[in-house]
Amino acid sequence: MKTKFNAIAALLFSIAIATTLFLHSCVFNQSNTLTPLRVGINQWPGFDIALYAKEAGLFEQRGLDVQFSLFDVSQDTVRALLRGSLDVGFTSIWELMQADPGNDNPVYIMVTNISAGSDGIVTQSNIESMQALQGKKISTKLGTVSHLILLEALQLHQIKPEAVRIEDVINDIAVERMQDGSLDGAVLWEPALSETAAAIDGNIVFTTADVDSLILDGLATRSSFLASNREMLTQFILAWFDLMHVVETNPDVVFETVGQQLGQSRESFAKDYAGLKKGDIALNQRMFEPQGRLQETTHQIAQLLRDDPRHSRIVREDVEINSGPVNDAIQRWKP
Repeated sequence: MKTKFNAIAALLFSIAIATTLFLHSCVFNQSNTLTPLRVGINQWPGFDIALYAKEAGLFEQRGLDVQFSLFDVSQDTVRALLRGSLDVGFTSIWELMQADPGNDNPVYIMVTNISAGSDGIVTQSNIESMQALQGKKISTKLGTVSHLILLEALQLHQIKPEAVRIEDVINDIAVERMQDGSLDGAVLWEPALSETAAAIDGNIVFTTADVDSLILDGLATRSSFLASNREMLTQFILAWFDLMHVVETNPDVVFETVGQQLGQSRESFAKDYAGLKKGDIALNQRMFEPQGRLQETTHQIAQLLRDDPRHSRIVREDVEINSGPVNDAIQRWKP
């Protein structure tokens, strides 16, 4: 009888130990279920807004441990992405189409914003129109988004690219040269656009609010990463839609939080963001519909690049527009 009792006691003890280990394992897993996602980002209001999602835990609520890597320029984000140092990256479609060839293809999976006044062209006080810029010196950084802004403006006003003389300089230098009068015009973005116009009593002769702009930004990944991580990307987009909902319903909280992280006031960041169409569900539906605006945009950008070969870049024809993750998120998102 005693032997039987001891056997039962030993069995119960073993079960208790096993149960304890199982429960400990569950608790451990629950506290470590966040999936890491390496995200490249550079400073731009349409991307900066994601800082609120991280601060407020929106990514964590979707099971993600988002790890931001800050880059000075979007081109570096794209390089790191295609080399495998990042999982996804915030970038413009323009930058992606000019990326160096590699072993993997770039894929665009979400639109974060479209410029609608945040980018434009400022001129000296004696130049009051785009037409008056013909034969003049205007700054833009060839092969970057600022070059696309110029080409978009020239196309709108039916001016051939070669009709303007391009000074291939970055924004900071362009602002200095506008102030010393050695440039006739400059492609800039806010707040430098308005600040420069005010400082030199100049004119803003074009902004992206004048067109259905090609200056759009979004989220890119690699085809191999998408193939094995579609659900993770869908969760990221769901968190993004959570963020867009807060921007719509409680923008002051978002702008205050992001502004603090950037060293700006709430009002200052709100002004910067105001020049963008936000990448909510409605915008992404329009962008990713079959043969929709995003597909059309890539064709238009490629043609503009061919029309002005001064950038000396090769246009990639293998950028994939994949609506899978964003459509999954649209179907599943609820406020």
